[in-house]
Amino acid sequence: MTEPTSPKGRYVALALLVVVYALNFLDRQIISILKDPIAEELGLSDTQLGLMGGLAFALLYTTLAVPVAWLADRFSRVWIMTGALALWSGFTALCGLAGNFSQLFLARMGVGVGEAGGVAPAFSLISDYFPPRQRARALAIFAFGIPIGSAAGVLFGGLLAQQVDWRFAFVVVGLAGVLFAPIFRWLVKDPPRGGMDGAIKAEKPMGFLATARLAATKPGFWLLSLGSAFTSMTGYGFMYWLPTFLARSLEMDLGARSWFLAALLLIGGMAGMILGGTLGDRLGQKSRAAYPLIPAVALLICVPLYAIGVNAQTPAIVFIMLLIPQALGLVWMGPVITAVQHLGPANSRTMMSSLFLLINNLIGIAVGTWFFGFMSDHLRPQYGDDSMKYAFLIGLSFYVVASGLFFAASRRMTADWVE
Repeated sequence: MTEPTSPKGRYVALALLVVVYALNFLDRQIISILKDPIAEELGLSDTQLGLMGGLAFALLYTTLAVPVAWLADRFSRVWIMTGALALWSGFTALCGLAGNFSQLFLARMGVGVGEAGGVAPAFSLISDYFPPRQRARALAIFAFGIPIGSAAGVLFGGLLAQQVDWRFAFVVVGLAGVLFAPIFRWLVKDPPRGGMDGAIKAEKPMGFLATARLAATKPGFWLLSLGSAFTSMTGYGFMYWLPTFLARSLEMDLGARSWFLAALLLIGGMAGMILGGTLGDRLGQKSRAAYPLIPAVALLICVPLYAIGVNAQTPAIVFIMLLIPQALGLVWMGPVITAVQHLGPANSRTMMSSLFLLINNLIGIAVGTWFFGFMSDHLRPQYGDDSMKYAFLIGLSFYVVASGLFFAASRRMTADWVE
């Protein structure tokens, strides 16, 4: 077994953290491709589907992230992530046993309970595995789990549902995570807290109230958090509802939608993560303001490209036109998460990350997926099967708001930064 702080050890740990994050998003995003056959069997509206994919997951996922972060600052982060992985994967499998909307809603809440322990501890681990000059790139590599897991979820979920049914798809992907949990625990070790910042003997972990008071003095934290939340409202909403748009407006079957969305998520997502991490490491060392400026510019470019994409008439053109904004819409993650890690001392990172995730996910996931479903139901009497397309066009306004918040955050980075 390699030492966790050795170059080999840190990259082995990072690779395994990527796998866990991929399983996180596989279980989170599989419902986006399965919701149409679920709706057909259970008779659900778009608004109900939006609540099931957003609020059901985000309600406990976001609120439990804070106490989980408190535990992660005091106990083994690896053990916490191991238990979380087994828990959310088990609830994913239980989704396949649901017989009505209420049961499926509760099972998705259980997935959120588990995933609350899967992200903030990982951010903290990576910050203790990698020195500051490499963190944006390491966090961007970690974020590869998002496109990899999302692509795997929609591809395998869709194909399994097409060959068997949606219930079988939930059970298979859930059991995969349960089986990986002990492997992760065996191979990954906790590095010294703050060791990469010259603080091998880390200070006492900062509590929730102390971290909240610290965050209250950092306007940059709130601007970054709200900017990310508005970004996520459009990002999560688009990816959750894109299969429905492809089915209704382009009449694509389940298998074709699965391949389309998986390729879009994987290619666009990987490109966006690499671009964001690389730009963050290079430009952020020259100016702290670059960390939020990178996503601010990227999101403004996204808006017209997304609008052109959803108005295209063929699947091939839609795919080509959505590929670039899909990448640019994920550029924010490496630079912004890196900046959040530096808005407080090393002993506050896990809790600061959990506060950031609380704001980002409660607004981004809970509101974003619901908003597009609600708008689709509201617009359907007028626009019919194209109602989701017009819901998308309205939702692009959130990217404009997010860009403005990131521009404002760039003016606060130098004053709020902690080395």
